[in-house]
Amino acid sequence: MNGVMMQYFEWYLPNDGNLWKKLKKDAPHLKEIGISAVWIPPCYKGQNTEDVGYAAYDLYDLGEFNQKGSVRTKYGTKEELIEAIETLHAYEIQVYADMVINHKAGADSTETFSVVKVNPDNREEVISEPFDIEGWTHFEFPGREDKYSAYKWFHQHFTAVDFDQKTGETGIFKILGEAKDFSENVTENEKGNFDYLMHADVDFNNPDVIEEVKLWALWFVQELNLDGLRIDALKHIDLKFINNLTQYLQESTKRDLFYVGEYWTGDIQALNEVLKDSYQDITLFDVPLHFKFHEASKEGPDYDLTQIFNETIVQSDAMRVMTFVDNHDSQLGQSLESWVADWFKPLAYAMILLRQKGYPCVFYADYYGSQGEEPNKPQQEIIDILLKARVKYAYGEEKLYLDNPNCIAIQRMGDQEHHNSGLVCVLSNSEAGNKEVIFEHEKPGTSFYDLTGHEEIEICLDENFKANFTCLASSISVWVKK
Repeated sequence: MNGVMMQYFEWYLPNDGNLWKKLKKDAPHLKEIGISAVWIPPCYKGQNTEDVGYAAYDLYDLGEFNQKGSVRTKYGTKEELIEAIETLHAYEIQVYADMVINHKAGADSTETFSVVKVNPDNREEVISEPFDIEGWTHFEFPGREDKYSAYKWFHQHFTAVDFDQKTGETGIFKILGEAKDFSENVTENEKGNFDYLMHADVDFNNPDVIEEVKLWALWFVQELNLDGLRIDALKHIDLKFINNLTQYLQESTKRDLFYVGEYWTGDIQALNEVLKDSYQDITLFDVPLHFKFHEASKEGPDYDLTQIFNETIVQSDAMRVMTFVDNHDSQLGQSLESWVADWFKPLAYAMILLRQKGYPCVFYADYYGSQGEEPNKPQQEIIDILLKARVKYAYGEEKLYLDNPNCIAIQRMGDQEHHNSGLVCVLSNSEAGNKEVIFEHEKPGTSFYDLTGHEEIEICLDENFKANFTCLASSISVWVKK
């Protein structure tokens, strides 16, 4: 099966509590277009209902308790979430939930404790003597009243915070205590040690924290009957703990759960190191490929398409990669903004959906459009065509034609299991292009047409099983057998 995941949210969704209801209603459509899995946003209570979910407050509150101003989360209630998941499963669509465990936000009260201030650009450099601050680190979840877990969080469960309530000062305040330090198992050396990201940073050197997060993760997977997890901020979390957690979940659930980690860097060597050192079933998003799509969309005809797969995970480890074009972090207005220009989106989606290698992800904002201050137009029509091509035709051996800086092609040979399968996708970032392609297992005279409708002609194989397949300027054509 040619699986495809959809990231079913974007940063600028309205705070109306309707996403779970929309997802449930959308399930038959997702099945029809070829989506086999859905990545849902953080589905637990954030610091308020405006929060997208990455300022996580109570991981046990899935929209069930009156906390932080509402019962529902930004996306709906726990009951609506469970109904959506059950409906997706009825349509044989898997569900992967976003797991935000690096930090906590929206504490219930402050505590006074000792810290040192560290250099934000080099967290190994202490820039103050020890002193006391009043930090937001006490989480007791009064609205939940100990249902599911009686665990309470205090300052000793965190490595650092970024705000002193007593003085109003901001910075990175490293919490002092016996054997307390940033994790040595954070693989990213950026900023000296990139353990700290935001809010109250969870201390994965603390045995109590390790046990509690493992118990919560097992409860989370079983409570929602999840098929996998998207691991947020993997770059900032103790990798030894992540390996411990994923193995614990596999052993406890006796299920082959799917894990995909968000490690935001374009450094392929760093990503290969993470894959080497992480649990064998963890996949990574191909951030380097995303950056190449972004760069190509900005440079236009000046970009050399023959280099677009170089130094990417899909090239170096095709079995452990999730390919994507854009996501909520790369959207316009975000701190990691690297939006792929609309004209290049069809080319980028063709390069992830029609290849044999990689597990592709379709982004909600590309399919349905976004609602931010700079909304993007949906690309639903062309994505539907490419999904159809993936479901019906993108089978068999893959051959890449990377011999022209402005025009490349992807060929799939087809197989006996899928009737009439096989295709040629020609892509150009400049003038109209063409590629001479051989289909040795087809009969001379076999006719092909462009599934996209961009080219209105038919192309036939000659007596040598060859044909010259074309595409229009700055466009794609997907040629399939008539």
